[in-house]
Amino acid sequence: MARPVKKPPEQWENEILDAARELFLSKGYEETSVADIMERAGGAKGMFYRFFQSKEEAMQALGDRMFLENNPFLAVRGRRDLNGLEKIREVLSLDRADGEREAVNAQAVSILKDPRILAAAVEANRRVLTPLWFELIEEGRRDGSIRTEYGKELSELLPLVNFWLMPSVFPADPAQIRHKCSFLGEVLSAMGLPIVDGEMCERAERILGDGAEEVDKG
Repeated sequence: MARPVKKPPEQWENEILDAARELFLSKGYEETSVADIMERAGGAKGMFYRFFQSKEEAMQALGDRMFLENNPFLAVRGRRDLNGLEKIREVLSLDRADGEREAVNAQAVSILKDPRILAAAVEANRRVLTPLWFELIEEGRRDGSIRTEYGKELSELLPLVNFWLMPSVFPADPAQIRHKCSFLGEVLSAMGLPIVDGEMCERAERILGDGAEEVDKG
């Protein structure tokens, strides 16, 4: 059994998440146990539960940390070569380009079956993403690239879109996921925010469709 090493709590938490990240990407979430994570982190299994109630909670925390480490909203802030709408499209492009976070998020689809995890994820998205979306939408309204009277409403809606598309929340097969994405594109365009394209819908079908299969297995 691994012997606990004296480290500051913040260091332990980060090292546990580092270990989880490596294992989720190499072995997969379902094939990784808490014991595996702590063996990689070099600590006793009990140390894991000082920070996380479950493997699902660690996955959620890892996803949040990976977003903050590579926040696409901060990457476009202050760029003078892009208008508000172009910044939003760039945010979505940068998000798609983050392969590791995409891989982790795809594995996280199934854990949202847990109401507690889902509620925490919704709250985190609302708290973190809503003001970031609002900032860009308002910038687009000021420069004329976004024409909408629903800036506040759209900034509140966008952080919830992923949950509506996820088959662990609203059951759907890959074809239905793509159809929902197309519907979303039409709705957002009608509201003055044309940001959903065919490539995005193909990506949703591929990533969330794989998640749908995991949900069905569960």
